[in-house]
Amino acid sequence: MVGNHRSVSTQYETGRSSARSDSEQPVAPAGWRVLAPFRYREYRLLIAAVSLSIFAEGMWAVVMALQVIELSNDPAALSLVATCLGAGLVGFVLVGGLAADRLSQRGIIIVVEAVNTVAVTAVAVLGFVDALRIWHMAVAAAALGIAAAFFFPAYSAILPRILPPEQLLAANGIEGVVRPVFQRAVGPAIAGLVVGALFPSAGALVVAVLFATGLALLVATRPPKAKDTGAQHEPRPHLLRDLRDGWVFMLRTPWLLWTLLFASLFVLVVLGPIEVLLPFVVAERFTHGAQTYGFILAFFGLGSALGALGVSSRRLPRRYLTVMMAMWSVGSVPLVIVGVTSSFPLMALATFVIGVTDGTAMVIWGTLLQRRVPPELLGRVSSLDFFVSLAFMPVSFAIVGPLSKIVSMEAIFLAAGLLPVLLAAVAVWAAKMHRDEVAHPLR
Repeated sequence: MVGNHRSVSTQYETGRSSARSDSEQPVAPAGWRVLAPFRYREYRLLIAAVSLSIFAEGMWAVVMALQVIELSNDPAALSLVATCLGAGLVGFVLVGGLAADRLSQRGIIIVVEAVNTVAVTAVAVLGFVDALRIWHMAVAAAALGIAAAFFFPAYSAILPRILPPEQLLAANGIEGVVRPVFQRAVGPAIAGLVVGALFPSAGALVVAVLFATGLALLVATRPPKAKDTGAQHEPRPHLLRDLRDGWVFMLRTPWLLWTLLFASLFVLVVLGPIEVLLPFVVAERFTHGAQTYGFILAFFGLGSALGALGVSSRRLPRRYLTVMMAMWSVGSVPLVIVGVTSSFPLMALATFVIGVTDGTAMVIWGTLLQRRVPPELLGRVSSLDFFVSLAFMPVSFAIVGPLSKIVSMEAIFLAAGLLPVLLAAVAVWAAKMHRDEVAHPLR
């Protein structure tokens, strides 16, 4: 959820500007700032491919679950498949960061989309010929998880090579709108319709077609221009030294280190109650629990999309670190309402506000990664950010269930809503973020 610090040097900004296409204008009217990146052909192809991939991922989450249930109506089987996906992601995300800094990011993204296409196509074909087994699903899930571990660092690192710095906020905002809409709403809904009308293998086939179309768009892109630095011809250090350099940079960069520390504790405190306890809260307090839970998630997704769109339509806030930390911390306070209310409008409003603040903070954070982390370290720092967020996710899931048996739901959501405010205050003070953002203006 977090990560971007780089010393913004004049040479780097000049190099970034030189990557612009001579035939394209980099500036969009102020009222349409969020649309400015679409002036660049490579970005148009990239975001179209990424959007299709996100749509496919949203569908696959439902298709995978329904396919496993059809093969074996056993929660343990679905747990196995989901664990394989998560293990592939966590186990390879740091390797993905190393690869993004050493290899062609465009090449990595193309290979990732090819792996996605092959894995899901195999599931679809095996399903159609009635030869699909649980272990096939587990292998496919692991492949998709590993592919995702390589995708995120490469995607984060390639954006600054195809867009000028002043348009990275808009580009991150676009993805911040696309992801919740396609992955959390449209994708699952379409998958449910397709599988409901036909069968899970038909849904897998649609997912494979989406991945394949995205792959074709990525192949049509052109490699970004090489950075204007002579370092590219120097021998690269050992992989372990590469990884160490990423950690050293993080440890020596206060705003980055303390934001990552905040993020790890934020995930630990907040994610378990939302992902594990919220479904039970909704089921206990509302008559139609399943449908109500779906609407609650939809309000969160809508808020996240609107938050991302709103912040990306404007210039980066002058106090960007302060605003980002306030969005994540103060934005979690409505969880207190979620813990106590039996009113659907209040719960929907609370999750909507949480979504708005989370979407806003995520766009600012992604932009900071690309604006303040040196380009040669961006892949590794992005993967560290992703790794920190993922590492504490299963811990949060594991402890919140047993904890709910000895502590009330209301108390757990109270802590989840208020602790981030204290954690953010400590991080802002320890990293002297109010001074750092003034010393490194990004507007």
